[in-house]
Amino acid sequence: PAMAAPTVGQPAPSFVAVDSKGRQHKLADFKGKVVVLEWTNHDCPYVQKHYKSSNMQNLQKQAKQAGVVWLSVISSAPGEQGNVGGAKADELTASRSAEPAAVLLDPQGEVGKAYDARTTPHMYVIDAKGVLRYAGAIDSIATAKLADIEKADPFFKTAMQSVLKGENVAQPVTRPYGCSVKYKS
Repeated sequence: PAMAAPTVGQPAPSFVAVDSKGRQHKLADFKGKVVVLEWTNHDCPYVQKHYKSSNMQNLQKQAKQAGVVWLSVISSAPGEQGNVGGAKADELTASRSAEPAAVLLDPQGEVGKAYDARTTPHMYVIDAKGVLRYAGAIDSIATAKLADIEKADPFFKTAMQSVLKGENVAQPVTRPYGCSVKYKS
């Protein structure tokens, strides 16, 4: 059955997922911490834009310094673009100097569908009480061009900073852009 999209301002959908190292994570484990979910697919040009420019890694570093739990989620199904096993996921993290707290492998698409994740990247911010506070694009310019990053309105970064300061998110929902998430058909 199709899941309803999660609602900003309501509790974030709970999930259980296994990361690239075989460890299980539940959203409930992170109560008291701000959590970021980043949907990713290393073969997607829109994802590459934000990693080749180091924009994503810089956001991950800022998040980590602020005590945010950053979870990169791979919902590509087996045989689809971007599907990787744990070892390859760890190799990608290392080769890109990425700093997520964990990379969640979601080949059945359960976490992705619970969040109605549609694109890579698709970004979410969950506050310390477990309430979904932001869902949408990483920024305002929907291209795969590196040069557009500095000109764009950084929707996600602004939302994350607002949540960390205990402020309302001015634009809690934006239209995500990128490659479609490669769910199993």
